Amino acid sequence: MSAMATESTSSPEPAASAGSRNVRNGGRSLPGPTFLRVLNSEVIKFRTLLSTLILLASTVVVMVGFGALSAWGTGQFADAATRDPQAAARMASQGGDLAVSVPTSGIAFAQLILGSLGVLLMSSEFTTGMARSTFAAVPRRLPAFAAKLVVVMVTSFVVTAVSTWMAALVAVPILDNYGLTLDPGSSQSVKLLLVNSVYVAAVAAIGMALGTLIRNSAGGIMSLVGIFFVAPIAFQLIPGDFFKEARKYLPGNTVEPLTAAQHVPDTLETWQAALVLGGWVVIPVVLAAVLLKRRDV
Repeated sequence: MSAMATESTSSPEPAASAGSRNVRNGGRSLPGPTFLRVLNSEVIKFRTLLSTLILLASTVVVMVGFGALSAWGTGQFADAATRDPQAAARMASQGGDLAVSVPTSGIAFAQLILGSLGVLLMSSEFTTGMARSTFAAVPRRLPAFAAKLVVVMVTSFVVTAVSTWMAALVAVPILDNYGLTLDPGSSQSVKLLLVNSVYVAAVAAIGMALGTLIRNSAGGIMSLVGIFFVAPIAFQLIPGDFFKEARKYLPGNTVEPLTAAQHVPDTLETWQAALVLGGWVVIPVVLAAVLLKRRDV
């Protein structure tokens, strides 16, 4: 009898706990975090950070400012060249090419800012301890990683494209004062805008992969600077055919073959440059995803 009494008094407890779960969940079990929910949470986290907004605004200011400065410098160069008959002949054939690249003159700085943003997006999770909360909500980790990657790449592409377009609009009247024309809607201008925007998005993805691998903001940003700024200079200064050839395969040297109207000597073919840039993105991102899955928080 005592055993039966014990059983009868203890049996309602599981039922009560199950009932409490049903009440909390509205009578049904809540589904796990889908990718769209994870993506939405990452978007909210991304746009509510003041540092993120500052970096994005800085990118726009830098791109537009360098576009205006480059337009003025190109106009000054064209004005000085017209006083020399031989230089004037060269300008007649190169003036359009010089003007069309004006809106993208700040890409080197945009890639540094948005690449650093990619580093910070992931490294800050570990330096602040937020990774524990993030991966507690998304235990599989890869959806959170993929959501962050989508957010930073799409944002970098859009910000770069908008900044380039704004730089072109600012440069048009400046170039007109020097007799140079720039058509932001021309095929070459649109090609430069799209390719450079994709390139900066790729740099942001590489930065995020570095932030995931190194888990340190300063270390990730310095690695990014080393790959895109220090390595090209070092490879150029070191003598030898190996470094001269290897320099072509650095990610920063893939833009020129992708944007040139004709093949530039001593550079990769267009399809080769696309594959190299894709490899620089895919390999670090896959490695970062694998290590993120295996490492402890």
